[in-house]
Amino acid sequence: MADMPNDFWGGWIAVLTIVSLLGLVWLVFSVYFSETGPQEAETQVWDGTLREGSNAAPMWWFWMILVLMVFSVGYLMLYPGLGSFKGVLQWSQGGHLEHSTGNYEARFGQLRRDIAVRAIGDLQNDAAIMQSAQRIYDRNCAVCHGYDGAGQALTFPDLTDNNWQWGGSAEQIEQSIRAGRNAVMVGWATVLGDQGVIEVAQYVLAMGEHDAMDIGPDAGRPSGQGAEPGIAPAVGHPGQARYNQFCIACHGAKGEGNAVLGAPNLVDGVWLYGNSEADLRQSIGIGRNGVMPAFGSRLDDAQIRMLVAWLTRPD
Repeated sequence: MADMPNDFWGGWIAVLTIVSLLGLVWLVFSVYFSETGPQEAETQVWDGTLREGSNAAPMWWFWMILVLMVFSVGYLMLYPGLGSFKGVLQWSQGGHLEHSTGNYEARFGQLRRDIAVRAIGDLQNDAAIMQSAQRIYDRNCAVCHGYDGAGQALTFPDLTDNNWQWGGSAEQIEQSIRAGRNAVMVGWATVLGDQGVIEVAQYVLAMGEHDAMDIGPDAGRPSGQGAEPGIAPAVGHPGQARYNQFCIACHGAKGEGNAVLGAPNLVDGVWLYGNSEADLRQSIGIGRNGVMPAFGSRLDDAQIRMLVAWLTRPD
């Protein structure tokens, strides 16, 4: 009961409560049982039927109020309500929560500890656990990533394409959920200038279309960015020198990215913020600072493990 008011404020609360209750008792009894004087000879009448008088409200109102007052007195004796007085039953919300938590732990604690250490494949093969995991996802993740996990609004990534900016292993996904992620793509407009931003954006698109040409037509070529067969448009591009100077450290020489740094792959055809030249110019010039909030304090080990298994389940 550490949340109970101190003695000073508790005393004031008790006094105000008792005085208010006694005042209500006096008011009710004075209305129903006090002697009233004779009616005046001339009375005021409104609308032909409404007449001024001193008749009390119906008696059933009195009995209803009396029952409520008796109930209130009993409640204040049994439960907290009179300042720092804890009540005869010593009940509190904190104590009730602690009791419920203890019952829950006794019933499900071992099961949840087992789930937290079970292999991901075993969890994925358990239909009941996967149903529970989907409910965890719906309550905590769907608001951003969508109920189908496909992402939305060119802001929240698709979780169904096996393309993970910070790594797609179970351990890396768990770290993303537990501790969160903060993107650190800075804006380069002041360094590159407007023309430099345009050239780097065009070079990145050229890298992507050349990579798609090398590995096949369905490997994620940006829409509408076709390349002539046999030509490597990225080689000797005006933006190549600037890319090698400012971008290669994070995204790599071939644009393959670095999951450790959260630097996305630039040549796989997957674009979180859009794949048009205008989208890339904004990403390069202004930067991107997406935030994945940490859920380590919201979800326990078993819930996180179940969520990782659900997100990595085979199609």
